[in-house]
Amino acid sequence: MYKYETHMHTAETSACATATGAQQARRYKELGYDGIIITDHFFNGNCLPEIHQCSDWKQKVDMFCKGFENAKAEGDKIGLKVFFGFEYCYEGADMLVYGLDKQWLYDHPECVQMSFFDFAQLAHKDGAVIIHAHPFREANYLREIRLVPQWVDGVEVYNSGNYDDKYNDRAYWYAKQYGFVMTGGTDNHHLTAEKISGISSDTPFDSIHDCMDMITAGRVSVIYPGAYKPETEK
Repeated sequence: MYKYETHMHTAETSACATATGAQQARRYKELGYDGIIITDHFFNGNCLPEIHQCSDWKQKVDMFCKGFENAKAEGDKIGLKVFFGFEYCYEGADMLVYGLDKQWLYDHPECVQMSFFDFAQLAHKDGAVIIHAHPFREANYLREIRLVPQWVDGVEVYNSGNYDDKYNDRAYWYAKQYGFVMTGGTDNHHLTAEKISGISSDTPFDSIHDCMDMITAGRVSVIYPGAYKPETEK
């Protein structure tokens, strides 16, 4: 089986991360993964202050993509596939967006002013896949849980960053209720993460679109670290 990380951050772009893109790539290669998707916090999330403050759109996009580009450069050297995504924030609800690239960002400066619903409509029109990350997480920085099932394509049913597995159990229940495709992710920000998750496939991915196709077809398996299983499967 081929293993891929679907949810991770870099210090070049995400304010809450300490591992650089190159460091993340090297670690996942050492762990035996075949690829990673860099999903740094988007402009409406916890990206670096200097990115938030940049007023030149092209420069802002260049800064945002730096972590991914550093990870990909290292991945190309060591034989690890590195794909681009980002984590869009809708008033505390985090969405993993796959299938849009740097050129798309250059072409759509209006995306940061749009409502989530307008953004999702545009992203889907342009072929993106949107996965709701850790939908039931509770934390002091989250005011409420927001579920938008008609606007997403799947659910992250395991997230290593959830400090209580009940949030993963609830995400699994939600996905089953709506018949969503399921993914797992480490939500990795640091080199110290131990519960490494992601997805596995019996087919390798050569592009983010290969990954998206396999996810939406339900042909990937969630990597559950350790002895964890969803409560409804125990």
